[in-house]
Amino acid sequence: MYAVIQTGGKQYRVGTGQRLKIEKLDAAEGATVTFDKVLLLRSEQGVKTGSPYIEGSRVSARVLAHGRHPKIRIIKFKRRKHHMKRQGHRQYYTEVQITDIS
Repeated sequence: MYAVIQTGGKQYRVGTGQRLKIEKLDAAEGATVTFDKVLLLRSEQGVKTGSPYIEGSRVSARVLAHGRHPKIRIIKFKRRKHHMKRQGHRQYYTEVQITDIS
């Protein structure tokens, strides 16, 4: 059984017990979060798709940790103009473990 959920402007295919890093959520470590934007649900009965979401379906997850991804280096360079700009970015994330799909 798996589901496709939407959170943080992205879509994830999740299964029970799976760990994934998603965009930062305002939840304490150890707390339970519920995703109600379920786009697709695959079970023994078949596949259900929503338009855009499936009514009454939820995915529960436990927050494991908060952190930041590795730094992404950004360089802007213009040749023969003595111009080079360097910049870096680290995106925040929340690591969750899927506990239940219903």
